[in-house]
Amino acid sequence: MEMEFNACTKHKVVRNVVRDFAEAELRPIASDIDRAAHFPWEAIRKMGELSYFGLQAPAEYGGAGLDTISYCIVIEELSRVCAAVGLCVTVHNSVALYPILAFGTKEQKDRFLPDLCSGKRIGAFCLTEANAGSDAGGVETTAVKVKDGFLLNGTKIFVTNGGACGLALIFAVTDPASRSRGASVFIIESEREGFTVGEFEDLCGVRANPVCSLFIEDCLVPRENLLGQLGQGIRIGLTALDTGRMGIAAQALGLAQGAFEASVKYSRERQQFGRPISNFQTIQNYLADMETEIDAARLLLYRAAALKDAGVRFTAEAAKAKLFCAVLANKVTSLAVQIHGGYGYAKEYEVERYFRDAKVTEIYEGTNEVQRLVIARDILSRPV
Repeated sequence: MEMEFNACTKHKVVRNVVRDFAEAELRPIASDIDRAAHFPWEAIRKMGELSYFGLQAPAEYGGAGLDTISYCIVIEELSRVCAAVGLCVTVHNSVALYPILAFGTKEQKDRFLPDLCSGKRIGAFCLTEANAGSDAGGVETTAVKVKDGFLLNGTKIFVTNGGACGLALIFAVTDPASRSRGASVFIIESEREGFTVGEFEDLCGVRANPVCSLFIEDCLVPRENLLGQLGQGIRIGLTALDTGRMGIAAQALGLAQGAFEASVKYSRERQQFGRPISNFQTIQNYLADMETEIDAARLLLYRAAALKDAGVRFTAEAAKAKLFCAVLANKVTSLAVQIHGGYGYAKEYEVERYFRDAKVTEIYEGTNEVQRLVIARDILSRPV
């Protein structure tokens, strides 16, 4: 299926608006919130008022109703300045809000989506456990049916947005005898008894996002908080992750773009041997490769986004975009540090933060290795 990616006026406006916001509200605080591992609630509230937490939700719930390319542009532009905030927004929209939009009942949508779209409740996606990550079928959290609903017990780890979430999608086993259809998804409000937030992780990168463990201990969840049907957990998770992978690809792309722009600026200012280092062929080669691969990554990502909007299966394309963008982010941020030399290794310059932030894009929402499995499965499923 051929797709065209000529930037339309709408996409240019989205990019300009988000870039202006990120420069005005996030750039001045990005380094400080990284050092302090501080979640920027004031900026988050402003974003809630501007529909950043309902990017693709319908207007009837308070959402912005954007297409998927616009969604990717928003995440890219936020992450170009502050990857931790970009991460918050993409996880909230793609794997917390979107599954409710796709699988929720009308009552669930009416009850939960307005608060999610406004940012009153930040969403979290809780699949990963000590023995379950890439192995989505290894979930050990249990949900036992009782008179008033389900009683949940378990521990979720490395939960993005965990320390700020007002609502979490919890994957739990409802049928231990079935590996493929044994898990279900439950919508849990953070104020429910038995829902406890653990200590924040002391992470290498994206430190301003409150990643933590969540403890679910004898947490009674009413039947109406079951998302979809019993046994649909894997299906809901994989559907959410297809969209989520595009969000992480956009985050990685934004990191690469930010590091590239910082490198161009620095190379023009830094003098060696009596002239700017941008005059040297090696630096020019670095910059040329960086921009060429950033352009290629953007096209891969926008292709996956366009397929989603066209209603065409996009699982493999999302995996390719996520894999390519994540590898690219690590390459470009590493080259950015190299171009900056000793200064690139100092916290005074933002490329040091970009370098640390980039690594995790190769891990969450499916590791590089998992993306390759998804892509290979698609290749080998085609008729000979």
